[in-house]
Amino acid sequence: MKYNRRDFVKTGGAVMLGSLAAPSFLDGVVNAANDKATGVAFAMNHFRVSEGDLKKVLAAALEKGGDYADLFFEHSYQNSVALQDGAVNRASSYIDFGMGVRVLSGDQTGYAYVESITPEEMIKAARTAARIADAGQVKTPVNLTESRVVNNYYSVKTPWDSISIQKKTPCLQTINDRIFALDSRVMKVNASLGDTTSHIFFCNSDGVMYYDYRPMATLGAVCIMQENGKIENSYAARAYRMGAEFITDDIVETIAREAVDKTSILFRAVKPKGGEMPVVMGAGGSGILLHEAIGHAFEADFNRKNISIFSDLLNKKVCDEHINVVDDGTIPFNRGSVNIDDDGVEGQKTYIVKDGILASYLHDRISAKHYGIRSTGNGRRESFRMMPIPRMRATYMEAGNVTEEDIISNVKNGIYAANFTNGQVQIGAGDFTFFVKDGYLIENGKLTQPIKDINIIGNGPKALADITMVGNNYQMDNGTWTCGKDGQSCPVTCGMPSALVSKLTVGGES
Repeated sequence: MKYNRRDFVKTGGAVMLGSLAAPSFLDGVVNAANDKATGVAFAMNHFRVSEGDLKKVLAAALEKGGDYADLFFEHSYQNSVALQDGAVNRASSYIDFGMGVRVLSGDQTGYAYVESITPEEMIKAARTAARIADAGQVKTPVNLTESRVVNNYYSVKTPWDSISIQKKTPCLQTINDRIFALDSRVMKVNASLGDTTSHIFFCNSDGVMYYDYRPMATLGAVCIMQENGKIENSYAARAYRMGAEFITDDIVETIAREAVDKTSILFRAVKPKGGEMPVVMGAGGSGILLHEAIGHAFEADFNRKNISIFSDLLNKKVCDEHINVVDDGTIPFNRGSVNIDDDGVEGQKTYIVKDGILASYLHDRISAKHYGIRSTGNGRRESFRMMPIPRMRATYMEAGNVTEEDIISNVKNGIYAANFTNGQVQIGAGDFTFFVKDGYLIENGKLTQPIKDINIIGNGPKALADITMVGNNYQMDNGTWTCGKDGQSCPVTCGMPSALVSKLTVGGES
């Protein structure tokens, strides 16, 4: 599994259609209420399908005897605009459109998709999926009924398609000018603003239908500085499920200052000596520890197949009793939130670890059936071209009861890890590694020399068990985190309070 942060604008497998009219910056724009006709009627009209069409496609999907079938329609349009060398000089738009058919029959899964949504093409795809999951007995789908989104975690005030690309460029120019103004060592700025809007329509043979309007916005800047012939760079970014109201003076200022601060510290940073030592994980982006060390290993497909090192630890103690770890799809405007997942299950808040006990795996429809429980709403897919699989959403550790200063003061010699860029894990063994962009040495209970560019290596269950102190300063990192699994990428977030891991391997100078 791979988890990356430097992904300001993701293009995926979309078909490039050239430069289209695109979103914007906000002066003079009247915010439109998010009162567009939603629900199944809107979705059917949007995708030009009728209830009769859907019933025919579902019938074709089950004509070989599948236990279950679903249809996933998607229309996504994605826009990006970028600044380089002091000028906004790149813009692009992408559109992706199509639908996928999934058929489940026992342990067999059939899947096919089409990019042309006609009744004939959809039925062909349905019959292809049916043949893959052939069970030899016909099942008739039930009547379809609408299931409306009860909780909307990402309502939009200003849809991206309501404003023009000309209003987008001032945002990037402001970031560029602000970064240059903050530090005389700045020599270059790269900045980008991206937005995605997805119309999702889902129906299945259980009779469920829903429509979901999914926005996404990302804004990021790379700052490049030079001092005495030495060049350093770092970046800052934010991403939320929001419309164009995402762009404010505050977020522009925050990103500019953060990019400068994170770059300037690198001129004083060194590589520490490597070895096994205590590591204090800073609040926020250290949530990658949860994602890599335990999150993937808690995804139920790995446990159902006995691949995960946690496969036999459900309802058993895995760490200190004061530790709670959550995977949450219900945080308002969060990059990882889902009103309804791609399996047709409502977004939920799930305790993975509760009071030190492994309380739940992360389930999609298939794994939930295997375990005889309800899905946790973790069935996610990159696009209509792919099947849903168990995926994380927003994964974080709840706050503890000590201050960060108390944690640091308990470390004689170790490191403080502040900012991360990526990581990965081997599910079976539980071994993980992630890259620390910057941090500090801890000497005699105090932060001293800045450090940079080190790897931290450990084992998931052991690292979790070795967390001995948890801070009261919980923070969500709302950067542009993107998680890769089985060839699919999904937007996610992570967060945690400061925490002390008593022993990890730090890759530094020998």
